[in-house]
Amino acid sequence: MDALAAKTYAEVMMAEPPTGVSREEQAQIDHAFGHVWTRPGLTRRERRFVTLSCVCGKTEPDEVNAHMYAALASGDISREELGEYVLHFAVYCGWPKASQAEAGYRIAAMRVAQERGEELTPWPELPIDTLGPSDPEERLAKGEECFLDINLVPAPARDSPYFQAGIINYVFGHMWQRPKLGRVERRLATIPCVGISRAVMPMHSHVGSALGSGDLSKDQMDEVILQYAAYEGAERGEQLQAIAEEEWTRIQAERAASK
Repeated sequence: MDALAAKTYAEVMMAEPPTGVSREEQAQIDHAFGHVWTRPGLTRRERRFVTLSCVCGKTEPDEVNAHMYAALASGDISREELGEYVLHFAVYCGWPKASQAEAGYRIAAMRVAQERGEELTPWPELPIDTLGPSDPEERLAKGEECFLDINLVPAPARDSPYFQAGIINYVFGHMWQRPKLGRVERRLATIPCVGISRAVMPMHSHVGSALGSGDLSKDQMDEVILQYAAYEGAERGEQLQAIAEEEWTRIQAERAASK
């Protein structure tokens, strides 16, 4: 194994590098940990959010558990933040896959507590007020405001269950507004999810709005995509990169025209 990759693997995964892997698997490890995780442009914490979405999207239990544990044991992401991440992931990558992520998150919390000789704080029943406003019109109005703030375009009409109950009421009327995770972290979690989905319109929407809002610079977006490609493969990385280039060209042209 490449010496830098081995060192970085141990630091990132909070475990010794694997042995007895195939040549292909070793090449992937050397690339991810020797060339991608070591790059500037994104912090290790930021790279974890991108990676978690890739790993949880594959639903390989051992890999999910390993990355959940590493994120928590390293202190890069707190228990509360991981819980919020799983909910966000569920919206963009699917509830069945999120059930595996939730299991991995709980297993990681128990393992970390045991290793530290601590008693795991019970999982508390969350207060009802954490669900946000109960008045439907208030939720919808706030959802429309949040949709515009995140996506930089007006919210869709309330003319279907998908848009009214799902997108406006829940996704932007509640989920994006929850505390514990900031908007940038949610961007970092969402972009790989829409890449995994291979749905072109959401890829354009989320990549374009992350760049257009300034939440992510073009250099940071390139790093997000490089991290994503290390786990999802070059072909998917190239697709997302092409969309990022197209969106960045559009944004620059619009900015130039407005001067």
